Amino acid sequence: MMSDIPGDRRAKIIAVAGKGGTGKTVITSLLLRFLAEDGERVLVIDADPATSLPATLGVKVTRTIGDVREEIASPSSVFFSESMPTDMLIEYRIDEITVKTPRFSLLAMGRSEGPGCYCLINDMLRHFIDRLSSRYSTILIDCEAGLEHLSRRTTQDVDTMLVVSDATRRGIDTAAAIAYLAADLHINFGQILLVLNKVTDKVIPMLDDMVKASGLTLIGMVPEDENIRAFDLEGKPLLELPEDSKAVVAVRAIYDKLIAVGDAVSDS
Repeated sequence: MMSDIPGDRRAKIIAVAGKGGTGKTVITSLLLRFLAEDGERVLVIDADPATSLPATLGVKVTRTIGDVREEIASPSSVFFSESMPTDMLIEYRIDEITVKTPRFSLLAMGRSEGPGCYCLINDMLRHFIDRLSSRYSTILIDCEAGLEHLSRRTTQDVDTMLVVSDATRRGIDTAAAIAYLAADLHINFGQILLVLNKVTDKVIPMLDDMVKASGLTLIGMVPEDENIRAFDLEGKPLLELPEDSKAVVAVRAIYDKLIAVGDAVSDS
């Protein structure tokens, strides 16, 4: 069962956003790799209904928050128990569906709400996900294409949002629109940074003006990496990519910058 951590300690929250196909799940997977290597207690949340993150991490998810939501909402479901208080039962179910490994824990949000009203249920789930989050030093969120789930999921602030784009003008414009949308949410984003993914040498000279026009701060570029395609075809987890793989080297540099910024803020 879960237990709250006393005091005002709060997990760092990193959200990885972007339109479909930009490779945000790849970026999330590699960031998780480095967080785990540094000994962070990480809860990674797959907020995309497609639930594609577990495969890249080499783990299997059998039930999601969406399943728990439907169980609570269904009149025919035997969800509630006379022997266990409702809040304890919900907490137990969320803990039960959280995949735990020696390196990280994974919680999948699953399908979005159905046609009925889920406001009360979502409030309950949000509360218990936040209780679960208190057990970790870092929460890493692989976002769906939109950002609405961030405001549904938690009342906590997001320390860093990485907006992932491919190396195209349309992609960078979409990334800027996502960052603009984030400003309308009732969440305080400490910083919003741009990551360019699948970058080739040919387009690098054209990217500087596009990034400047977007108004976003670029934290790094990740090159095309044939190893990622090969691992995907073979069904191998991206956590096992070789250390000298181009994407691994690039995301490591991005991770180091994030850590440096965090340390500077802590010292100020």
